[in-house]
Amino acid sequence: MELTTVANDHAVVHDGFDVHVYRDLAPDTLHRFDGFEFRTLPEPGEHLCTFATVNDVHFGETECGVIEGMELGPIYSSEPGEPPYPETMNNGAIAEMLRADPAVVVVKGDLTAGGSREEYDCFLAHYRGAFGERLHHVRGNHDAYHGQTFAADAPIEIELPGVRLAVLDTVIPRETPGQVSTEQLQWLDELAERSDTPVLVFGHHHVWSPDSNVRPENYFGINPDDSERLVEVFVRRPALSGFFAGHTHRNRVRRLSATGEVPWVEVACTKDFPGSWAEYRVFDGGILQIHHRISNPEALAWTERTRDMYGGIYFDYAFGELSERCFVVWPRG
Repeated sequence: MELTTVANDHAVVHDGFDVHVYRDLAPDTLHRFDGFEFRTLPEPGEHLCTFATVNDVHFGETECGVIEGMELGPIYSSEPGEPPYPETMNNGAIAEMLRADPAVVVVKGDLTAGGSREEYDCFLAHYRGAFGERLHHVRGNHDAYHGQTFAADAPIEIELPGVRLAVLDTVIPRETPGQVSTEQLQWLDELAERSDTPVLVFGHHHVWSPDSNVRPENYFGINPDDSERLVEVFVRRPALSGFFAGHTHRNRVRRLSATGEVPWVEVACTKDFPGSWAEYRVFDGGILQIHHRISNPEALAWTERTRDMYGGIYFDYAFGELSERCFVVWPRG
């Protein structure tokens, strides 16, 4: 059994295919259910709006668990007669997000498996068909491996009650690692300087930590030089309250010495275990990140199959601690 979600008003426990949802809970209160003891998230003031994100949706992918050059296994595919698993998972995420009625939905890259126009059109049919003008999206490395330029409209500013969202393009065309251009850093610096509300920053790639004792030239996320420059903007502009990425397919939060309690967040993928989307509840005194595991029967059937990928280590890698899935983003200053 897994305590998957703890919000300010509910909690979710998964027991295989059984889903236990405990509703109408008091915020910031100790609760006990199904052998789990946990404290609900607080409600920091008046609720102003809700928005949602997904990442690594991978329309067009047909094999799950493949790492080029490594034969860890197991590798999974949809069974004959089943719909493609990216469509199963994204349909489940879309249905759950529609019930949450978000003001906007941000898709943080890897919209496609191979960057084909057909895969991108499939993504748009699902997400724009569901959310219309509420949809904002940016490319990931999978979307630009062959030099494609769709979903390259960032940086994007989205103003909502109580918060601004800043969406960056972190892609290096034809490459897996990421970057943040000088022009985007200047744009973010200017946005943060004039913002009178907290700013949350979104991009596909995660940052390299300046606290690290290694500085790889081929870092899997944003390269060290650009990561340092991005962190410097956060240090200079207290409106910048958190950075939220995908790319790594795991739930993780890091806090860097230069930025104190600012969360540098990675959210697990939508297309396989745990099958994630993230809800953000904006209050006038703080913002809640609430991780959701897609819980319709078809999605759970797929994510229960894929939890043991990569030689059985995937669950421990991808799921993360509760505090890395559900937490408060506090304003700075």
